[in-house]
Amino acid sequence: MEATERWQAIVELIDRLVSSGRIKMADREQVLEALKQREETMSTGIGFGIAIPHASSDRVEEVVAAFGRSEVGIEFDSLDNSPVRFIVLFVVPKDQFQTHLRTLAAIAKFLNDRNVRESLSTAASAEAILGIFENSAPAKA
Repeated sequence: MEATERWQAIVELIDRLVSSGRIKMADREQVLEALKQREETMSTGIGFGIAIPHASSDRVEEVVAAFGRSEVGIEFDSLDNSPVRFIVLFVVPKDQFQTHLRTLAAIAKFLNDRNVRESLSTAASAEAILGIFENSAPAKA
């Protein structure tokens, strides 16, 4: 990631979702506002160098997510006051509370694994990072 602070990081990941077509440019500001409102309630920096900014929005029809890795660490007002190196940002369709909770829990559980974090730290490319997510994710029932 290029960002060095939390709001820059959130904008950088949203812009990635816009450029990839996962969020429409016309919906960018409303999705950003939903994320900002959530983040102002309480930081989504959960510790261990992890942040999971998330929100619900009527501007998405399915869960959309982006992952970012910072080499230098980003001040995210985390629970443990440590800089954030891994950010998973996701947006869930409005009124899908259970999906929102399950997604948040799955990401937190995945990144809680020290081996996963170490693998993500040393991955040499976006493709390698995607492979870690694909190969470490639990099988779907």
